[in-house]
Amino acid sequence: FTDRLFGGNPLAVFLDGRGLADGEMQSIAREMNLSETTFVLPPTRPDCTARVRIFTPAREVPFAGHPTIGTAWVLATQGRLEGAMEAALEEAVGPVAVVLEGDGANPRFVWMRHRDASFGPEVQDRAGVAAALGLDEADLLPRVPTCTGTTGSPFLYVPLRNRAAVDRAALDVAAMRRAFGDAPLPGVFIFAAEPPAGAYSRMFAPHTSGVPEDPATGSASGPLGAYLVAHGLVAPGEPVRLVSEQGTKMGRPSFVHIRLRASDGRAADIRVGGSVVPVLEGRLRLP
Repeated sequence: FTDRLFGGNPLAVFLDGRGLADGEMQSIAREMNLSETTFVLPPTRPDCTARVRIFTPAREVPFAGHPTIGTAWVLATQGRLEGAMEAALEEAVGPVAVVLEGDGANPRFVWMRHRDASFGPEVQDRAGVAAALGLDEADLLPRVPTCTGTTGSPFLYVPLRNRAAVDRAALDVAAMRRAFGDAPLPGVFIFAAEPPAGAYSRMFAPHTSGVPEDPATGSASGPLGAYLVAHGLVAPGEPVRLVSEQGTKMGRPSFVHIRLRASDGRAADIRVGGSVVPVLEGRLRLP
């Protein structure tokens, strides 16, 4: 989700994961110590070009945004998509469609499709949520809910008043678990809506993925777009085009593009996209 070196969210892509055990993949991901590492395998479905397994430093995840975008770009530049401008990658949630823009052998932009978003009930303990972020309840955006949302991977969405509140936030996982309730706490996605067409965001997941803060979270950005539409926090359009700025606080500015269709406060045809910049190539040796 960047057009410049050393911006965005870094990703390691291993182009041939055949023969690697699950534990070896997890150890490699831990060694890379990035938000995610992907391993490309032959597909098990005839409608997919490749199978992609995605690991954080702590666990395998069924679906993620920047690994999908980055892996699709690498496959295209390696000729593995055979010049096609559309493809499907097999992830644990099923086929994930990607669409390329520009040169099929060196795309300038990659889009991924999301399924429709769904949201959970409002978290009632607003004061507790704010305190768990080191904030006051007045820093929460009024009249809109803190709630979970998902298009494949769940996140807790916490709307704040402005950028300053987003930048001041620091997550206390134990306190947020108490405010959230009995269910397992997902990654915590905080944001300030910036009408007419954007948001300023951060995402914390030390408790779920071993990632204290994520520079760009594509899997959270699809539901973010649906949330902004549902609560009238963006200008209407057809299609609605949004940009979520994320990672700026941690020195890795990312710009996650979101495109969707909106009708009666509901989002459909959700797509998340961005640019990719190669940084390095190398070999990893196993015993």
